[in-house]
Amino acid sequence: MGIQLTAIHWVYLAFIVFIMGLLIRRRDTTMICVVGIFALGLLATETLHGSVSGIFSSFIYATKELMGTIMIISIIVAMSRVLIRTGINETMVAPLTRFLRTPAMAYWGIGLIMLVTSFFFWPSPAVALIGAVLLPVALRVGLPALGAAMAMNLFGHGIALSGDYIIQGAPKLTADAAGLPVSSVMEASVPLVIVMGVVTTVAAFWMMRRDLRKGTWRDGLVSGAGTPAGLTAENEEQRAQTVHGIDKESLKLSPTLRKTLAILIPLLFILDVTVMFLLKLQGGDATALVGGTAVFILIAVTLLAHKSQGLEQVTSYLIDGFVFGFKVFGPVIPIAAFFYLGDAAFTELFGKVLPEASHGIVNDLGVALAASVPLNGVVGSVTLTITGAITGLDGSGFSGISLAGSIAHLFATAIGSGAATLTALGQVAAIWVGGGTLIPWALIPAAAICGVSPFELARRNLKPVLIGLAVTTVVAMFLV
Repeated sequence: MGIQLTAIHWVYLAFIVFIMGLLIRRRDTTMICVVGIFALGLLATETLHGSVSGIFSSFIYATKELMGTIMIISIIVAMSRVLIRTGINETMVAPLTRFLRTPAMAYWGIGLIMLVTSFFFWPSPAVALIGAVLLPVALRVGLPALGAAMAMNLFGHGIALSGDYIIQGAPKLTADAAGLPVSSVMEASVPLVIVMGVVTTVAAFWMMRRDLRKGTWRDGLVSGAGTPAGLTAENEEQRAQTVHGIDKESLKLSPTLRKTLAILIPLLFILDVTVMFLLKLQGGDATALVGGTAVFILIAVTLLAHKSQGLEQVTSYLIDGFVFGFKVFGPVIPIAAFFYLGDAAFTELFGKVLPEASHGIVNDLGVALAASVPLNGVVGSVTLTITGAITGLDGSGFSGISLAGSIAHLFATAIGSGAATLTALGQVAAIWVGGGTLIPWALIPAAAICGVSPFELARRNLKPVLIGLAVTTVVAMFLV
């Protein structure tokens, strides 16, 4: 039995196409998403006040859905700030520096340390946590600054963020948009993240070694004076804040206490992961465990470091974290609000105005597509990679993965299988392109720490990431 498509379906589809067009042109899509919510509300309620109210209600809905992700990232950032200021982060990674004896060991060593750290602390704070300590060691053994930036970037903002298995922010967004459990998207993403990570990092390392041997390597160092060419004032301010966060004078902690905390903190997070496996905690439950642990660490370290001012400083660190969290997710909320309307949110906000046999806007479009266009895993995989890459062009990585999830849902419904794999593929493509490996303004944290141009870093990452995406897409075709 065919699904009856209404004006609501066609308007939703038209806005998706329009949004993708804007993303290709690297334009912001927030306002268009708001207009889309208004248009859908007007068709659903047939009243002006209902459609206007729907905008705010959809924002509230999206915020409630994303609040766990916003909170965990904010808390992790708040905790990382105090670890940097007390020098605990430096003590945590110092023993590892003895293994970085050659440029190759430095590249892979920095990358793997960044990978593990990023799983727990998220990549941007992780760059600050380890960059200041490991970069001098890497330079001393002959790894170029740009090579160190590539390693931190590809392993942290690439592999760790595209999987996001501990904090689970990325899979939460894509899974919600695709109407799937977070666990199924995470499970499906494992082979894709591994293939993408191995191919990209090996290709980047090989190209770096080749160019160093041929003498064609450009390190892209940025001089201390002035603003690097092409960076806006806002980006330069962000770069300055990143560097400033590392250069702050360390708080006084005794060496014994600092070493004790440097051992205890990783052990607490390892204990969290153990508990997750033993109790089979996933999604929000796993995130809550990590978040609660981070809060306790933040409070304990702040009280030990600031002593009499500890009570006030705990609040100060939390404010810093929340400012960061809402700055990252501010553009995401209105965009996610629009894409949530493709599923259960529409009925919850505007009532049962879709046809009786409807299973949500995206589901209906997928069924209609299957009936009119011959689709298969190859077409679906290529489409999701391209869609994910396009959504990443805004340099966020997160703002568009709801679109990738929605389109994966649409294609999986049409094909009849592969929903989790297609969703994971869109997530991987979006994060690798926009999360901080190809878009210059998303590369600023790693570039600033290493003192290299974000544009040169993006140029060095381009070929390895494109090769990785091509190979990962082929692998996904066999998994769909």
